Amino acid sequence: MTYQLAPWTAIAPMLVLVITAMVLYIVDSIYPEREHPQLLSGISVAGTVTAMAIAIWYLAAGTGQHGGEIVLFWDQLVVDGMALFFTVIFTAVASLVIVASYDYVRAQPHQGEYYSLLLLATTGMALMASANSLVMVFIALELASLPSYALVSYLKRNRGSVEAGLKYFLLGALSSTIFLYGISLVYVETGVLQLTAIAGTVGEIENVAILGFGVVLLILGFAFKTASVPFHFWAPEAYEGAPTPISAFISSASKAAGFVIAFRVLIEAFPYEVLLELGIDWVLMIQVIAVATMLLGNFAAAVQENVKRMLAYSSIGHAGYALIGLAALTNPGGTNDLVLAAAMMHLLVYGFMNTGAFLFVALGEHWGVGRTFEDYNGLATQAPIACVAVTVVLLSLAGLPVGGGFLSKYVLFMGAVSAGFWWLAAVGAVVSALSLFYYARLLKAIWIESPPSTRVVDEYPVGLYTAIVLAALLTVVLLPAFFAVAETAQIAAVDLFA
Repeated sequence: MTYQLAPWTAIAPMLVLVITAMVLYIVDSIYPEREHPQLLSGISVAGTVTAMAIAIWYLAAGTGQHGGEIVLFWDQLVVDGMALFFTVIFTAVASLVIVASYDYVRAQPHQGEYYSLLLLATTGMALMASANSLVMVFIALELASLPSYALVSYLKRNRGSVEAGLKYFLLGALSSTIFLYGISLVYVETGVLQLTAIAGTVGEIENVAILGFGVVLLILGFAFKTASVPFHFWAPEAYEGAPTPISAFISSASKAAGFVIAFRVLIEAFPYEVLLELGIDWVLMIQVIAVATMLLGNFAAAVQENVKRMLAYSSIGHAGYALIGLAALTNPGGTNDLVLAAAMMHLLVYGFMNTGAFLFVALGEHWGVGRTFEDYNGLATQAPIACVAVTVVLLSLAGLPVGGGFLSKYVLFMGAVSAGFWWLAAVGAVVSALSLFYYARLLKAIWIESPPSTRVVDEYPVGLYTAIVLAALLTVVLLPAFFAVAETAQIAAVDLFA
């Protein structure tokens, strides 16, 4: 006899994350004065890995795929291939960050709160991936954002961390206001908030200008969450001031969360061919944002002297690459599922690559290495394993064939060419070549330059080392496994356009 799981079990990954966060609060309240960093970190990793394993199991079993999406809570949540795919990204990045955080925060107070906030932010991101109405998108966005503001300012005695958290909070509040105003304008014209219901009414609206302005405001809200132009300016400040594992988390997982709601809302609620007939060409707006983001992110990264700020601007550039998944949509159909799947795959690989790069900076901070490129001179002589790992992730970020980043960029650019947007691929290829310059600056420093005689590396933190090496290994593994995983991404993309 075959046992059929109840529909509510489709949100099991989110439930596991929430329960783990609550368990952390209980454990931390029972032992408030006791040193227990291993217990807190272990519970947190167990929760995120369990949630990730369930999401992977559901993907392998075809849950919510091939047109059989699971709709819950009166159409407010949907569990399909895209929701599960991005849940894997969020939980995988969170797992790496938690492992690395063991060494980074074990001397800090309020560790229970730190790990709980990480899990709650991850829960919000998973909820964003499943949100099926604009009101649920907003709730999920705030659930992911509010813990992130606190995490950025976690180092309360560090002025840079507190300042970064305040700036992030103020700009986040502004973007939330813009996004909520956009939702209200869409509701005024359509009278509904559920995504497919909006799609069914946009062709019959009376005031195109109000709807168009609402769509523009929604896109600007997405631009903030993904650190895309023109709402990119918070990212370098927040990433530089935040604890570096949190910089890795919000620049990888949070960015992917912004993209999944952009993909779902724009494709499901505002069909391009329907809005184009009304004179609303939101794809053109995305194309402008994508080009500006790729150019600004990469050129700004090339002139930085601070390694962490270089990675921050690099992450902005990668947001531009992922935007090609929306910017290369065609009318009608065409290669839409291919280019969207390529963007999804790039966000998966980018999550591991970018997390590994930021965690290497966290390792340098642990040793008191410094912030500039010169501060990393000769580090390979003292930490060869970590330097090999960061070499892999940086070269893959640049698009060289040492990791999955090569194939994700290749498929993304080829999808743009196939859709007729060769100029998008050309811009991406040029700035990707430029990125090799600033990544090579760091590699030159750690491998070629001589180390300063005053630097002493006599401790090798297990958590940070493990997370960096895992990020590099996953990046490499995704090279031979790319097409197997890409098939899952394409199934999810096809279902979204169905």
